[in-house]
Amino acid sequence: MLSYQHIYHAGNLADVHKHGLLAWMLDYLTRKDKPLTYIETHGGRAIYDLSDAAARKTGEAAQGIEKTRHWFGPKHPFTRVLQQVTASDGPDSYPGSPLIAASLLRPTDSIHLAELHPQEHAALTLAMSPYPAKIHLRDGFDLAHGLTPPTPRRGLMLIDPSYEIKDDYLTIPRHIAKISRAWNVGIIALWYPILTNKAHLPMLDALKASHPQAMRHEVRFPPARPGHGMVGSGMFVLNAPYGLDVEAGKLSQKFNTL
Repeated sequence: MLSYQHIYHAGNLADVHKHGLLAWMLDYLTRKDKPLTYIETHGGRAIYDLSDAAARKTGEAAQGIEKTRHWFGPKHPFTRVLQQVTASDGPDSYPGSPLIAASLLRPTDSIHLAELHPQEHAALTLAMSPYPAKIHLRDGFDLAHGLTPPTPRRGLMLIDPSYEIKDDYLTIPRHIAKISRAWNVGIIALWYPILTNKAHLPMLDALKASHPQAMRHEVRFPPARPGHGMVGSGMFVLNAPYGLDVEAGKLSQKFNTL
């Protein structure tokens, strides 16, 4: 299925959770003067206009980044990226994870982004044209298996599927098991929704059984609208960098105020 477009959900509370932690991890990795590889399996379009009718239709950004931007202090890497993007593209612009990565990484680092949706891929290619990123019109998991272990071996992979393909909940643990065997030093970060129908729980059980040392961080929030099934956001991180648990704890405190 290629129907999912993130513009309807860009800047929501799940993005705040995911992007806040992603920015912190990338900033942490760049503190060491060694090149790294960033791989993203489901890139989206990289930048979103929150004044767009599609974004306003759901109201998720209004409940998300528009209310929580102040959660991140001026020195936080997520704040730096937000400021950079709004300065260059306007106050209603919001960065997706590819642009967050490109903004925080260095010319010596390698960036690989997969996106299979034709329109999203075209938008991603345009948005990333100022950066030395490789854009792949390819299934993200195929790309992940094909690239791992990457060169340089240091690095991070973000797996952030739409979960519109229901088999994702069954196949993701197998994908991550294979990727982690090939790239045992890589930080592998999976985002997942917390759903009222609990469809995510068997996947988490399988992941925890295979990777008992991995970090799991979840936040809860009210549904975006009556009947909406997502009531939280989770990150499952293999080889979590030192201090990520502390950063996640700070973010939990912020979400607890909602």
